Amino acid sequence: MTVVSADTRPLTWRLQHGEAITDIKTYESLEGYAAVHKAIKQMSPQDVQKLVKDANLRGRGGAGFPTGVKWSLIPMGEDAGVKYLVCNADEMEPGTFKDRLLMEKLPHQLVEAMIVAGYAIQATRAYIFLRGEYILAADRLNAAIEQAKAAGYLGNNILGSGWSMDLYVHTGAGRYICGEETALINSLEGRRANPRAKPPFPQIAGAWGKPTIVNNVETLCNIAPIIMRGADWFKGLSEGKSPDAGTKLYGVSGRAKRTGVWELPIGTTARELLEVHAGGMKDGLNLKCWLPGGASTDFLMPEHLDLAMDYDTIMKAGSRMGTGLIMVVDDKQNMISVLRNLEEFFARESCGWCTPCRDGLPWGVKILRALERGEGRPEDIEQLSKLTRDLWIGKTFCAHAPGAMEPLMSALKYFRSEFEQGIAKDATVNG
Repeated sequence: MTVVSADTRPLTWRLQHGEAITDIKTYESLEGYAAVHKAIKQMSPQDVQKLVKDANLRGRGGAGFPTGVKWSLIPMGEDAGVKYLVCNADEMEPGTFKDRLLMEKLPHQLVEAMIVAGYAIQATRAYIFLRGEYILAADRLNAAIEQAKAAGYLGNNILGSGWSMDLYVHTGAGRYICGEETALINSLEGRRANPRAKPPFPQIAGAWGKPTIVNNVETLCNIAPIIMRGADWFKGLSEGKSPDAGTKLYGVSGRAKRTGVWELPIGTTARELLEVHAGGMKDGLNLKCWLPGGASTDFLMPEHLDLAMDYDTIMKAGSRMGTGLIMVVDDKQNMISVLRNLEEFFARESCGWCTPCRDGLPWGVKILRALERGEGRPEDIEQLSKLTRDLWIGKTFCAHAPGAMEPLMSALKYFRSEFEQGIAKDATVNG
């Protein structure tokens, strides 16, 4: 096994010392909770915020928004009142399983991250909003919280600082839309998981109308290493491969030889991910196309494999890095079947709040099913193309439907001939 250190693989280096680190004493022996002591005893909340901002930590949940900038929007001061910190652990993006690794294998790492982030914004209560199917993660996180509370890292007057915060695991009922932060907040409050209109943004009026910060699991787990080693160290982890900072949990799913998750410098190429770490495609299969970061991103082609996997580079290529876990499609797979499977998921997971999403996604699925059976009509391809415009950004209440349109839009661009093959041979244009 390759030896790595906290200096080079800050998110996963502890796993050299055990398949999972769940005991607080073991975790503390591996630099665990050192960032809590340093932040609370040596830094002000504003110092922590500035350090994270200087480190250029971008959100690892998909959007890539700068974490320090998000934190800077939270009201501070003695009159700021009650504030909440929420970890978005509702990992339901198809093909994405990086946060599961962190929560199951290193639960104390997330608990420590929540404490430091909570201190930075002076939150009084924090929640880990967890995907309901992650039962093992829930058990280990709850155990870690109890151990941290017994050690004085949570509860009243943490480490004698006068600051208090409680942390809870809240398991969701299983809705993809809860990955959208305002839908997550509604669900946390016991409401239907519909997105909210913005503004106001959660940093001003979030959970129960109070200022709230929502961050992804992987994003938060970078906080403690930044506290311990500084902004310049974090920015240097990309090894010049990317203007973005830090490492990234990358992964590969699909018909590759070794699917999995690896912590690598951000900006690592997709080719290195697939051919080196995942061992390439399975024998007898060739790469047809790939999604760079979950189901709600645009397909890219084999000629894009040498691109750096960072936010701006993948955006310029016509897609989004998203969660950074690529899904490979091989040359034996029919693109209409691949699209139908993805769009069925998005149609099922629509919250139904707005008409374009509620009605448009099932309509797209119906057309794809007909094309898959070879019973399509000549006008179906143009109708699918029209859907990608009618369900695009600004025409729906949130980003769910536009995300569903990204793989469809790119498949129509690169594989139109396969859609044409789904048109019935005796079909004629009506009228």
